[in-house]
Amino acid sequence: MSNPSTAEKAISYIFLILVGVLLASPFLYMISIALASDATTIKLAFTFVPREFEWSNFYTIFTNNNLGTYLENSVMITMFTIIGSVLSASVVSYGFARIQAKGSRFLFIVLLSTMMIPGEVTMVPQFIIFRHLDWINTFYPLIVPSFFAGAFNVFLIRQFVMSIPRSLDEAAMIDGMGHPGIYWKIIMPLTYPILAAIAIFSFSWNWGNFMGPLIYINDPEKMPLALGVQLLTTVSGGQLPPWNLVMIASLFLTIPMVLVYLLGQRYVYEANISGGSSGIK
Repeated sequence: MSNPSTAEKAISYIFLILVGVLLASPFLYMISIALASDATTIKLAFTFVPREFEWSNFYTIFTNNNLGTYLENSVMITMFTIIGSVLSASVVSYGFARIQAKGSRFLFIVLLSTMMIPGEVTMVPQFIIFRHLDWINTFYPLIVPSFFAGAFNVFLIRQFVMSIPRSLDEAAMIDGMGHPGIYWKIIMPLTYPILAAIAIFSFSWNWGNFMGPLIYINDPEKMPLALGVQLLTTVSGGQLPPWNLVMIASLFLTIPMVLVYLLGQRYVYEANISGGSSGIK
């Protein structure tokens, strides 16, 4: 197969640049609105290229609109959900991959089948359970479920663990190590790439989670950033929302997810490869 010519390369690069600009235009427009003055916001006279640089908007949203509180709540919720998702899924997947028990394959298929249940089906039962536990208006409904391993995470980690030679386990057992030791000292270090991918997935889901906090959180002081952005758009008397401040909050909602993906995208690729490299055994 012949190498592409210079003209073909140039056309490809031009096309990719145009697509990149098209995909980045909403983000650039968000930055332009975030830096707009209050007068421009009232007139809705926004432009794609910033003509104003009102850096004081960042000070205003932190001092007058509780953005710091929203960020703190989001960091706390996201941090604990990542810990719960990674630990619980890794433990369960180790059991399915390494412990031979009667009916384990059937239970694994049952676990995978739960991914076909729409979230809307379990939404009301979950709310009733959490209400009886007196967890409404707390972080518990948003954090505790992550400590019960998700089926998708278990599947990815199990497939990764299945590719690790069992000879490592057998050598450890000869030295007198049990399953807890094998999991913590052998399997866990070898699965860091897939665990990093699970952490990225968990961060992306929980950092921008809106529906969960909307259902369970009522106190503005406990709202995460995603719900806080919606609260900023709530005005009365026919007034326009402060779109420049809303876009600043949206930047804080968007930029961390972009950075986390850019820094950890190779782990996501490895997760996709390992998850599809072998079937259910």
